[in-house]
Amino acid sequence: MSRHTSWRSALSVCAWLAAAAAGVALVGTASVIFSGWLARGAEAASGSRQTAEERSALGDYFGGVSAVFSGVALLLLIVTLLFQQRELRLQRRELSMQREELAASRTELHRSAEADMRNLHVQLTQMAIADPSLAEVWTRHEGGSDNARRQHLFANLVFNHFVLGLSWGSYSEDDLVIYARDLLENPAFLRYWNATRAHKSELPPESSEGRLFRVFDQVLASRQGGAPPPRS
Repeated sequence: MSRHTSWRSALSVCAWLAAAAAGVALVGTASVIFSGWLARGAEAASGSRQTAEERSALGDYFGGVSAVFSGVALLLLIVTLLFQQRELRLQRRELSMQREELAASRTELHRSAEADMRNLHVQLTQMAIADPSLAEVWTRHEGGSDNARRQHLFANLVFNHFVLGLSWGSYSEDDLVIYARDLLENPAFLRYWNATRAHKSELPPESSEGRLFRVFDQVLASRQGGAPPPRS
């Protein structure tokens, strides 16, 4: 069965090759005959063979001119492609600038929203400082006088001011070390720090508040001449 199939395939290939050869021969023959008719027609239209040859030479001259125009057209096409490539580069650059502007706008919007939130925090703290009954709701500070509670709230505002400055890049960690040394020398701020340290130690270390906590805690540890107190 497979042998018959292979024979049929071979015969089919041979048949196709023969048909292709016949087609090529037929086209070649037709071309030669048609070319002869065209040549005789050109001679008849020109009046003589010499006139036809002269016109053929003139046609060759115009063929050279046509080649020149073809070269110019190719040159213009290349120039057009170069201009299009330049336009595409400019468009990509413009799109990149637009993306950068959008990113900067998002950053500014985020900073504006953060500033609004901080302003609200300041307003609430001011209300708590002015009204002791509101301070009992706003702060965890227990016991002590109203004056101590106000100092606690104000110290919290100071700490959050430096958190905002750190998140916006207004202060580096080296700058904050200097501020932390001064603040931790103050007994009122130190009382605030001792009262809130356990809570701040649970903050995410990658957050701005967590980073500032580590700065203050390291400064306090260096003042005490040892490691920072354990987290409770």
